[in-house]
Amino acid sequence: MPKTLKNVIKFICFFGIGVLLIWLFTKDITTEQWNQINTAFRRANYWLLIPTMTIGIASHWFRAVRWKLLMKPLGHQPSTLNTFFAVMVGYLANLAVPRLGEVTRCGILAQYEKVPADKLVGTMIAERAVDMVCLLLLMALTVLTQLDVLGSYVNESIFIPLSHKVARANGIQLLTGITILAGVILLLLWLLKKFARSKVAVTIKNLARGIMEGILSIGKMEKKGWFLLHTVLIWSCYLSQVYIGFFCLKETSHLGISAALAVLMIGSVGMIVTPGGIGAYQPLVQKSLELYGIPLAIGFAFGWIIWVAQTVLVILLGFISLVGLPLYNKKSPSAITRSLSDSGLN
Repeated sequence: MPKTLKNVIKFICFFGIGVLLIWLFTKDITTEQWNQINTAFRRANYWLLIPTMTIGIASHWFRAVRWKLLMKPLGHQPSTLNTFFAVMVGYLANLAVPRLGEVTRCGILAQYEKVPADKLVGTMIAERAVDMVCLLLLMALTVLTQLDVLGSYVNESIFIPLSHKVARANGIQLLTGITILAGVILLLLWLLKKFARSKVAVTIKNLARGIMEGILSIGKMEKKGWFLLHTVLIWSCYLSQVYIGFFCLKETSHLGISAALAVLMIGSVGMIVTPGGIGAYQPLVQKSLELYGIPLAIGFAFGWIIWVAQTVLVILLGFISLVGLPLYNKKSPSAITRSLSDSGLN
């Protein structure tokens, strides 16, 4: 199947899931609630979206700088602007096809900065692992500091269903799964050893080596403090966006940092589930706000306002980056230096 067709099918499937989630969430909304939602949209202070979007730009810039820190131990120092452009084009691609953005941003930086793509994939995996740890820490912090509000919700929605699933798990099925996985790994290792000198085996080994180097770059950084600082800055920006967004609606303006932490925690899950969070982010945000006494209509409106602001920002910066990449690299000193180096004049 052609790659383009596969991507189109993926987009249709995941977009369809998003639309289905929206329908499932909205089908039971009453006429009175729709009127409240429309009123909330009309009364919202959209001027406050300017600082939230500005903070959003800052979070993307911090992410680009943090990514650069992972590349330095590998002997590569791409320009910050090229790295930022690559990050934004990656986010834009993710809106279309899940996980396509990670491949896209690595490919763009490999093209413009001559950094090996396999090593970039490794740094990207390391970066995602750090973000997952941050999300788990955020979840623990939010739940532990708000047991009175979130304790029962997390217990009923996560821990109880999970414990039931584990309790129903068949020991033989688990053992069978582990055996099959081990068998597949052993088979792959045997094939690589038997055909060690084949072109395919050499390519796979080089790719695996490059990815591993990228992953291990996090332990080789000289400025681990800077990496940690930029990680904190990224998540602080995410939290600030939600908190400032509360002031867009009168009904949510009294909510504090605690509620913002909960929205960020639960909303982040929605951003992972579907492309750009469509259909999942909004109802999850609404459910989290419901825990703080916010009516369904207001929570629904708030979720859509924040989601639209974030998505529009990604689309704008993504297209600006697509245009900016060739223009910047045509005129930038780094591009001239690389050309001289390639020609042997420098």
